[in-house]
Amino acid sequence: MTASSICRRTVGKSAKSRIAAVGTIAVVGSLLLSGCGDQTNDKGSDSVSNAPLADKLPKDIRDAGVIKVGSDIAYPPVEFKDKSGNTVGIDPDLGEALGKQLGVKFEFENGTFDTLLGGLRSKRYQVAMSAMTDTKNRQEGVDEETGKKVGDGVDFIDYFTAGVSIYTKKGDDQGIKTWADLCGKKIVVQRGTVSHDLAKAESKKCKGGKKIAIEQFDNDQQAQTRLRSGGADAGSSDFPVAAYAVKTSGGGKDFELVGEQVEAAPYGIAVSKKNPELRDAIQAALDAIIKNGDYEKLIKKWGVEDGAVEKAEINGGK
Repeated sequence: MTASSICRRTVGKSAKSRIAAVGTIAVVGSLLLSGCGDQTNDKGSDSVSNAPLADKLPKDIRDAGVIKVGSDIAYPPVEFKDKSGNTVGIDPDLGEALGKQLGVKFEFENGTFDTLLGGLRSKRYQVAMSAMTDTKNRQEGVDEETGKKVGDGVDFIDYFTAGVSIYTKKGDDQGIKTWADLCGKKIVVQRGTVSHDLAKAESKKCKGGKKIAIEQFDNDQQAQTRLRSGGADAGSSDFPVAAYAVKTSGGGKDFELVGEQVEAAPYGIAVSKKNPELRDAIQAALDAIIKNGDYEKLIKKWGVEDGAVEKAEINGGK
């Protein structure tokens, strides 16, 4: 990710951020209890025969009645486990709404974020849906870190927009307002994300030998724990995630947001380029729920209206 970073996408040279100006995250305990249930249950999906867009799906998926979704389910409020162990959040709610249009169940399977596209290539999943930033490198199958071709790439159905934010311990921002202020300090991030790439890119710009010390973790919650314990000066993640952590961790007493979000970019549902029929079916389903108001309802539920999209675009990331 570059200074124009995004959410959980690996930035590299074409990094872009997620939400331009996502509204205040208003997710509290009551919302968690009212969130959609574990997507491994049948709740919410109509039968294929009654679903308005079922005929757009590939026959094998229609017959199976399931779309397997690779997701890093540790990224609240986008996707996470509630106190009962159910998969909840923006992405699971969206999967449920799309499933009603297509007559299938979106079955979320947990995986580490930086392995999700590999799981898509190996056909372990049929889609990847995990606050993943739509980038040209990902579209073209280019590794963000090495710049080398690693696969055929994927297509994205863009469903949200977000940017990257920095947060610190509450009352202890150490004068950090921008990424340049992190030179000589330590930041915690989730491995393989735009925040991770942005930290590496910014560290190269630091002068006088004062690089940014970067500690990477498998998931964002581990990074937050490290910062909370005093093991770092700051953390970074997608704005919705950072804002959610600020609002909920320690009852709002642990963290604070500092500075502005970095340039916004789209989140996309990733589908193999070898499966254009599935891509187009999901695009049609997303357009349908935007039109019927279901999309607006779920976006409002999680308090992120400013990141909403007006139509389902394919490969809108730059």
